[in-house]
Amino acid sequence: MIYPTRRAIYLLLLGAPAALLLGLARPELWLVAPGWIAVILACLALDALAGPHPRRLALDARIPHQAGVGDPFELAFTAAGGAVPPRADMALALDERLAPGGRITATMRAGGADAKSRALSATLTLAAARRGPAPVETLWLRWAGPLGLAWKQRRFPIGHVIAIVPSLRAVREEGARLFRRGDWFGLRRQQLRGEGSEYEALAEYHPGMDRRAIDWTASARHGRLLAKEYRVERDNRLVLAIDAGRTMAEPAGGMPRVDRAVSAAMLLAYAGLKLGDRISLFSFAAQPQALTPAYMHTRDFPALQRAASRIDYAPVESNFTLALATLSAGLDRRSLIVLFTEFTDATSADLMIRAAGRLVRKHRLLCVVLRDEELESEERRRPEQASDVTRSNVAAAMLRDRQRVIARLQRLGVEVIEVPTDAMGASVVEAYLAIKRQGSL
Repeated sequence: MIYPTRRAIYLLLLGAPAALLLGLARPELWLVAPGWIAVILACLALDALAGPHPRRLALDARIPHQAGVGDPFELAFTAAGGAVPPRADMALALDERLAPGGRITATMRAGGADAKSRALSATLTLAAARRGPAPVETLWLRWAGPLGLAWKQRRFPIGHVIAIVPSLRAVREEGARLFRRGDWFGLRRQQLRGEGSEYEALAEYHPGMDRRAIDWTASARHGRLLAKEYRVERDNRLVLAIDAGRTMAEPAGGMPRVDRAVSAAMLLAYAGLKLGDRISLFSFAAQPQALTPAYMHTRDFPALQRAASRIDYAPVESNFTLALATLSAGLDRRSLIVLFTEFTDATSADLMIRAAGRLVRKHRLLCVVLRDEELESEERRRPEQASDVTRSNVAAAMLRDRQRVIARLQRLGVEVIEVPTDAMGASVVEAYLAIKRQGSL
């Protein structure tokens, strides 16, 4: 496609008043007006024919097939074929998961050792805001002719779909840190061995060991202090329950809470499989979704990832009563249930508290909620006008209600942790390891 630039339109418009004044002063010179238009049109045609032609270009697009939600990834585009302009404007139509409004504009610049090998190229770094299929549809490329009077444009259909899946960046980074060879067989291995509840062996007592572990009978028999060593239980049942209702679909730090919960759950699942526990995944909104089988090998981690990818965003209130009752009926042994949820109003929180109270009679329940940093900052912000005082008071009241809900859950025996937005996975794993060391499952 070839069409005029603003410069060409302005030149045509500027010729009109000049031709009008000239026609009023010298009517016999009326041919100057159509002559001016003809000159501009001729220059426009010459500019369209000169320089690189759009039809000679071929586009090479390097687009990943899959990306984790919130993880940065790159889209690389290269246009080559004969002569190319030094620079060109590009516009990319894609899914709103990848860019607000579904459109990105950028500049492609030419590079290469000589004129024959030069090519236009550009690299875009993006991050998906939500999970699901994200199509990259079309790329438009345009540049101006040597005179700047004509735009030369080419449309390249792409039709590539990127599968936006739960992020595994925390699993790769935090998992590698937690299970590095030196840490696992060094200090962390000692802690897991010495702070469990299953008897392992007798060892000579050293300063720093728990004095309650001293076996006085064996010490008297051998004439030296001996202490019992314990090991952490294995083959425990761990259920990762993710609330996918309306409140969890709201963003926190630029990403929906449910996506942060899924990423943290994947890191916790990886740690649990490494420690030999049985891991299941459960999600719910207005209706409970299927409870996955209990996996216990690291080779089963992709199955958990696929199940997590199917957790959708639900614009409805979560039914805690039905969901937790269904979950309890599907468990045939005492389990550690890690519930990723959020509560904003007293009604939904009261229903959750009642359901959690029934669940905690048989199972151990760990409730994970994100800190509401927006409310906290609103409460701490120095007021400058009357409306700021009102917002601060409302934020303080909501935070007090939140703490009351947490206190009620804790009185029922539910463990509740409020975790920062950017450290959810690490905080949940540390809480899980602390429970493992206690040996209270």
